[in-house]
Amino acid sequence: MAIEIYLNGETRQLPGSLNIDQLLEHFELPKDRVAVERNRTIIPKTDWDKVNVSTGDNLEVVHFVGGGSAADDPFVIAGKTFRSRLIVGTGKYASNEVMAEAHRRSGADMATVAVRRIDLKAPRGQSLLDFIDTSKIMVLPNTAACYTVDDAVRTARLGREAGLSNWVKLEVIGDERTLFPDTAGLIDATKILVKEGFVVLPYTSDDLIVARRLIDAGASAIMPLGAPIGSGMGIQNVAAIRILREMITEVPLIIDAGVGTASDATLAMELGADGVLMNTAIAGAGDPGAMAEAMNHAVKAGRLAFRAGRISRKLYATASSPLDGLIR
Repeated sequence: MAIEIYLNGETRQLPGSLNIDQLLEHFELPKDRVAVERNRTIIPKTDWDKVNVSTGDNLEVVHFVGGGSAADDPFVIAGKTFRSRLIVGTGKYASNEVMAEAHRRSGADMATVAVRRIDLKAPRGQSLLDFIDTSKIMVLPNTAACYTVDDAVRTARLGREAGLSNWVKLEVIGDERTLFPDTAGLIDATKILVKEGFVVLPYTSDDLIVARRLIDAGASAIMPLGAPIGSGMGIQNVAAIRILREMITEVPLIIDAGVGTASDATLAMELGADGVLMNTAIAGAGDPGAMAEAMNHAVKAGRLAFRAGRISRKLYATASSPLDGLIR
């Protein structure tokens, strides 16, 4: 029976449960001077013929390359390195199983979760966290739907006390209809939480001055919205994001909110964003798993294009082929 695995960040099909040796042969990959990691555990070469691959396994096959490899372009937040520049959410999915599949296909290794009260009347059952592979994905608590500094700080503290993390995606919402951030409250909450040892990633506007104030307050990243949360409109203020990218270099710049499809994620990365956080664009898609995989590729493509450097825009055509030696 055919099985599906994740090999070097991409979904691949196998004719059955092969061992590592057979897998390398199946994909015609070299066996000399390569290392194989299965679900973040390195498999010694002596065990390649003993370890079988199962459905859903995440494998990395690496070798030595010249300059310009991914290792030269790490995504680092507060001293922690992430493999993926895509951060995903956990809300709005049709089921936890659909969410788990989307997470796998996204390649993301960080996911946001909302801190909420336990429903005492709800039947006993599995927790959302039972569907997040915390061996591969870091859980990032957020303070969604908090409209005051006190509520946001309290929610962050509860998330840490519950054992989730001392990291927090900080939201202090200023308007119920637009869900735009209360930037003054956001700065105050950042100051409080940083003093208490939190790693704060604030959801903010695309205002450069606010970004500066947040960095001064100790924020470990700046996360401006590309468009209103859940709107799917894509990056609406390209100029503001360009300015932020040019002026903010101390901490990562992560686009948060507004992405609707893969081209929006690619544009965000081409503008120089260090990462993209999204939820609705994946969870609300007709096929969340397929959209998650598309976003995986889109973020990688945008980052590679940004690093490569696009050509200058010109009003008139420039011939690609040489003019010398034309047949007259």
